[in-house]
Amino acid sequence: MKLGIVGLPNVGKSTLFNAITQAGAESANYPFCTIDPNVGVVAVPDKRLDVLADISKTQKIIPTAIEFCDIAGLVRGASKGEGLGNQFLSHIRAVDSIVHVVRCFDDPNVVHVDGSVDSIRDIETINLELIFSDLDMVEKRLLRLKKSLKGDKSLQKEHDLIEKIKAVLEENMPARSMDFSDDDRELLKQIDLLTNKPVIYAANVSEDDLITDGNDNPNVAKVREFAAAENAEVVVVSAQIEAEISELEQDEKKEFLNDLGLEESGLDKLIRAGYSLLGLISFLTTGVKETRAWTVKKGSSAPQAAGRIHSDFERGFIRAEVVAYNDLVESGSMASAKEKGLVRIEGKDYIVSDGDVMLFRFNV
Repeated sequence: MKLGIVGLPNVGKSTLFNAITQAGAESANYPFCTIDPNVGVVAVPDKRLDVLADISKTQKIIPTAIEFCDIAGLVRGASKGEGLGNQFLSHIRAVDSIVHVVRCFDDPNVVHVDGSVDSIRDIETINLELIFSDLDMVEKRLLRLKKSLKGDKSLQKEHDLIEKIKAVLEENMPARSMDFSDDDRELLKQIDLLTNKPVIYAANVSEDDLITDGNDNPNVAKVREFAAAENAEVVVVSAQIEAEISELEQDEKKEFLNDLGLEESGLDKLIRAGYSLLGLISFLTTGVKETRAWTVKKGSSAPQAAGRIHSDFERGFIRAEVVAYNDLVESGSMASAKEKGLVRIEGKDYIVSDGDVMLFRFNV
């Protein structure tokens, strides 16, 4: 899973990226300090892995991971070359989902590029730049399609779809606000529209507002209302608190969060929101050599899950031995789970559930 972090300059975007990835991207109180997209890979916390590792006497634990990409601050007119220009918009096309960091805190020591804090204005500034970039792309594509249609009528469906998308973009609405058929989605895979990507709005707040989950912050309330209208996720974070957490050891992190009255970090919230928004789940494998988590799309079949491990597993899939995580833990061992009849033999039509502990049989 790749998440691209976007936002106006000085909203806490790079501070948040640094904190959650500990990758050390430059962060400063002036626009455009991120000249190249910074990439950091973060392990997805999963307590189930430690439990399974104890059961299997595992030598190594390998969690699944998320890739975060910190993209230079966009400003009004970026799609037309303002600021650092639209070169950075191309980096967003490579991600699965956008984390849009929105400033919801007041601090006279941190300059706002537009002179004041207004969460909805800031969201709309970024959204419009993404819409303008998409509009430019679909207009060029329409020109090519119109020429090609003369000799290839099979392109008519794509042409008509692009026309509909163009009309929506011209109303300053994102492509994700449209209802697409399965056929439309297949066509859209070739186009990769920025405004069709799912969005997580990260409302960046002060420590006081973080403790109340932003419930007393009018800017957070506006972000939640805006996000609800387009079925987007909202996560309330404090980039400054995340920066402090990132410098602590694991045990200290838990104590720090407890002292603040928080159950989870902003990173944990972002991961959970990303999985939910993209429809992802994790299945698990365990043995003496390693215990590991693997990410798949919800609704994936057993062979597709096997293919996450290796293409040979999918190609030569015979069957999968499956036990639910809770059943295995309650049984205490794989052998005990088998004795109790909790380990099932599943074929090619089996749909994987989150937390399935799986062993694949294959032949190539």
